[in-house]
Amino acid sequence: MKNGVLLAILSSLIFSIMNALVKSISDTVPTSEIVFFRSFIGTVLIFFFMRSRKVSFSRKGIPFLMLRGAFGALYLLAYFYTISKIPLADASILAHLSPFFAVFFSYMFLKERVSKQVLLILPLVLVGIVLLAKPGAYSSYSLYALVGVVSALFAGAAATSIRFLSKTHHSFEIVFYFLATGTLVSIPLMWNDFVLPTAEDLTILVGIGVVSLLGQVFLTKAFTHESVVVVEIARYIGIVFNILWGFLFWAEVPDLLTISGGILIVSACILLSRKKKQVRTKVSLRPVLRRQ
Repeated sequence: MKNGVLLAILSSLIFSIMNALVKSISDTVPTSEIVFFRSFIGTVLIFFFMRSRKVSFSRKGIPFLMLRGAFGALYLLAYFYTISKIPLADASILAHLSPFFAVFFSYMFLKERVSKQVLLILPLVLVGIVLLAKPGAYSSYSLYALVGVVSALFAGAAATSIRFLSKTHHSFEIVFYFLATGTLVSIPLMWNDFVLPTAEDLTILVGIGVVSLLGQVFLTKAFTHESVVVVEIARYIGIVFNILWGFLFWAEVPDLLTISGGILIVSACILLSRKKKQVRTKVSLRPVLRRQ
């Protein structure tokens, strides 16, 4: 699969499952401990993936790999904390502010231009976000919501760094540094608040580690095939997935505005995917047309 938009949508579905697992365990296990298990399990698994695929570690660009890892670790800590404090849908909405930061970072540091197609689709996404967020009724603008915005900031920085690193590093190596850094950062934070997980908690923690690694691999591959802006916009569909889990497991009933916003976001993701396919088709036909 080489379609960046489809990869981004798939990663969003997988990450929404991870979010539901984090929400289910956040009452009994501290955030830093969840981040540790999520990162440590993923680090071990991705290391074996690298060995099986014979992917070697680079000797260059290590500071940038560690910086990407730091952005990702800080994002996880802030986002998991937000999930534990406010409804899953609200936390997801705040985290999906990351494209606004990604647009700024990619323009400033990667000099990426925003295509006309993306600019035409972006208003559709923004309207969907407004309908989902319901600014007039949204009641979580508090310290927890601020942490959610901070998580989006770090996510935008991480997305931009992935796009930069993907030009010279294998996606597995990028993921490894992210997870290894998350493991190291979370150890001192959980040191005094460590809770011995029960068998059920441990099962969920392992599930979080495995599921999140799959999502991270798909997301990293999405950035290698598409620009930061397009991938981040496509990931808005993750809000719809999170609303679904909130409804199924925590009785968070979506209203008409939420449903309308979700339809707009899904439509935008479909349009992005089709436009990407059309662009590739035109490019592939150019040599044939020139020969004729």
